Amino acid sequence: MAERSQLDLIIVGAGPIGLEAAILAKRAGLAYLVLDEGPVVNAIVRYPTYMTFFTTSERLEIGGHPLVSAGDKPTRKEALDYYRKVTRNEALEVRTFTRVTAVEALAAHGFLVRTRDERGREQELRCSSVMLATGYFGNPKRLNVPGEDLPHVSHYYDEGHPHFGRDVTIVGAGSSAADAALDLFRAGARVTMVHRGADFRHSLKYWIRPDLENRVKEGSITVHFHSSVREIAADAVVIDKRSVGQPVQRLRVPAQRVFLLTGYFAPPDLLEAAGVRTDPETLAAELDPDTFETNVAGVYCIGSAGFGNRTSDVFVENGLVHAARAIEHLVERLRRPAPSLT
Repeated sequence: MAERSQLDLIIVGAGPIGLEAAILAKRAGLAYLVLDEGPVVNAIVRYPTYMTFFTTSERLEIGGHPLVSAGDKPTRKEALDYYRKVTRNEALEVRTFTRVTAVEALAAHGFLVRTRDERGREQELRCSSVMLATGYFGNPKRLNVPGEDLPHVSHYYDEGHPHFGRDVTIVGAGSSAADAALDLFRAGARVTMVHRGADFRHSLKYWIRPDLENRVKEGSITVHFHSSVREIAADAVVIDKRSVGQPVQRLRVPAQRVFLLTGYFAPPDLLEAAGVRTDPETLAAELDPDTFETNVAGVYCIGSAGFGNRTSDVFVENGLVHAARAIEHLVERLRRPAPSLT
């Protein structure tokens, strides 16, 4: 990338949406840079090791590059291979393991973006516009209970094999929790699920629900509904279970491994520090629904980055639409003649 005193665009986040924005920015002739605190498509890196996507290959494609997979739905490995190859073949300007610590509006024009790399080195970059495509998967919804940070507790599921013959507790009842429970059961773990609601979540994928319900009915997987976690100990999860007309029952569920799969959210901190208004309840940013520009001119949110707790509103498919509209709007603005001073 040719050195310029100021970039046209800095894209924060090198997931599929951020990479799509980078491809479109490059094809439009913009001076851009993509920054990510982890590797390319860091969220997918954190997915379960042997995961298969819920969606089909063509819906995950960026830049018009076909995603070839062995089945109708690609695996995590196939997706990682694909996004690496697209990044390389498009020669995208991506700086990984570089965290954006602040976005500040400049008095004259544009923005100052402060960064810190994995070695602690800090840098200041200047740009005309900023596009946040940071997603939400790096920000789990914490339970805020004692023991949540113990070494055997994780907000991300990996794989079932290491837990053969062990007691594993899963907190959560959505599709990710259900997938993990079934995978662990098939790997020979003793699985218990804990959920505060009366049933599995309504968003549970229709093809997963029958399998999970049958495993529960036959006693292969234990489920505690109407239950909340009080504490996580070294060898157990302490829960309070409520039953209609009965006093709360305190239970100690054996657990050598705990997965807290209670969801994720897009944090508003970076946006709010840049002056973007957010909803105090949903944490969603104030966005133009057509251009995905925030109330701060030149700051865009694409994908789920600006949706706070409303993570179910955005997927890769419609996030790609956000990227296209935002880049189109930015290109039009940058090419617009400056107003005459006479």
